[in-house]
Amino acid sequence: MFRVSVACEGIPPHAWPDALADVQREFSKRTWHHIVNCGWEGSALIWVVDNDYDEDGAAVADEFSDTVAAHSPGTLGYRVRVLSVVASSDV
Repeated sequence: MFRVSVACEGIPPHAWPDALADVQREFSKRTWHHIVNCGWEGSALIWVVDNDYDEDGAAVADEFSDTVAAHSPGTLGYRVRVLSVVASSDV
């Protein structure tokens, strides 16, 4: 099991007021991820999930980026990056 933390930077909270609900609703359909946390830290939207396959975080970052693109209100210039990946023995 891996705990993957990703951040979306470049979209301020006021530009996407429904971000938390939008991302949680979208990821609730993706049952291969267990949602641990989602929230704003300054102007970055932080997403933390557990799954059993994403040892480098690339899959979560890709899915998170797709979700941002689908739900953010016409925002350009954002970036999604992997913050950390921790193996389950360390979680």
